[in-house]
Amino acid sequence: MSLSDVVPQLFPFYHDKVEAELKGIINSNPSLLLGMLRYHMGWQDEHGHPCYEKSGKFIRPILCLLSCEVVGGETRQILPAAAAVELIHEFSLIHDDIEDASNERHHRPTVWKLWGQPQAINSGDCMLSLACLALVKLKESGIADKKIIGSTQMLAEACLQLCEGQYLDIDYEGRFDVTIEDYLSMIAKKTAKLIAVSTSLGTYLGTEDEKLVNYLYQFGKELGMVYQIHDDILDIWGVRGKTGKSIRSDISQKKKTLPVVYGLQNSKGEVRRRLEEIYLQEHIQGEDLFEVMRILEQLGARDYSQNLAKQYYHQALAQLEATGLASQNLGPLKEIARFFLERDY
Repeated sequence: MSLSDVVPQLFPFYHDKVEAELKGIINSNPSLLLGMLRYHMGWQDEHGHPCYEKSGKFIRPILCLLSCEVVGGETRQILPAAAAVELIHEFSLIHDDIEDASNERHHRPTVWKLWGQPQAINSGDCMLSLACLALVKLKESGIADKKIIGSTQMLAEACLQLCEGQYLDIDYEGRFDVTIEDYLSMIAKKTAKLIAVSTSLGTYLGTEDEKLVNYLYQFGKELGMVYQIHDDILDIWGVRGKTGKSIRSDISQKKKTLPVVYGLQNSKGEVRRRLEEIYLQEHIQGEDLFEVMRILEQLGARDYSQNLAKQYYHQALAQLEATGLASQNLGPLKEIARFFLERDY
């Protein structure tokens, strides 16, 4: 089995339940933006015709459900919360594609590329609104009002952190003084926070044990760092046919990803001068893209990034072990952690 397929194939029950919940939430809100939302989710093409291709991985909502189950909670009850996590993620992707001027996602034109930036912004805002409405549905599942309010606060705080991370990501594009510590702080907000909330939210709705909620939060946080660092590596050295988006786009857009930050911090003399010369251009393209790749490889940026991802991976597993929960029950979460580290897209 390819690691690319590990999440849907290992957890088809959860994957299908999440997709059914998402379709119920999106389709039951007849909005003028419905076509764009369904297109972004991969359920129809730009003309409104149904699509029958493989859907998304739904990693975050699956993490939410598995975290609930591992502490003895009822996953059926919290499906709306899992869907809300995914809707926030999808909202961020639509806006991220606009901010980065990304033309392609999952081998298809992005929403803004087809409908324009203003309407894509509207569709992203609609996703965020649907996430809020999904949390209200928890009442129908028998979740106490106190827990619903707590869940809403957790997701709102994660969304705020995500927006701050996006701000920093864009701000860093034109700077040469970004340190590895700056980068790690940025991705902790941009990526790790929502994954941490995915795991802690499921735990929060499945148990009253605050220590378990904290351990699963820390597990998700470390896992989120793994995910983003590995994403940075794939953007530069991944295979186009597998990533589902344009490779080397981070270099082209002058993103300060971990390999680039490491390269800038550890280059001297003529190599440093050449990197700065390339990054002072409005856009990096053509042979300059490959020159940056060669320089980063020579400086050891790829190896450094891979080793740091492994470090966070082992820290994530340590948080799971600290829960004291049965090892066999933790197996599914460990599988997803391995997928985060070894995925090829």
